[in-house]
Amino acid sequence: MHPNEVWVPLSMFIGLAVIFSLFIFFRFRSRQELHLTIRSAIDKGQELSPEIVERLGNPPVAPDRDLRRGLIAVGIAAGIALFGVVLGEEDAVRPLLGISMLPLAVGMAFLLMYRFGSRS
Repeated sequence: MHPNEVWVPLSMFIGLAVIFSLFIFFRFRSRQELHLTIRSAIDKGQELSPEIVERLGNPPVAPDRDLRRGLIAVGIAAGIALFGVVLGEEDAVRPLLGISMLPLAVGMAFLLMYRFGSRS
């Protein structure tokens, strides 16, 4: 194995770690901002009911969120499958079709949740 061949998988794992770390950091940051907002409201003497605090912590969810996520996942699956077919390499078509099954299954699950789930 050539020493430079190690950088491709290593960069992939480093990239995933950076993305995951940024996700965790920004989630922490948004919760910290929420706590600062609540603290400043209390310091100013405003009374916060439990409903207001709950609404601040959990923003309203769009009723068609599952539909959107499902359509995006099915579109990603179709894109991966189409890429495998257009590529034309016999050795690449089947693995790419197999890889496209994961987002397809996730998309179908979201679409089923949208169809049969409660919309409150």
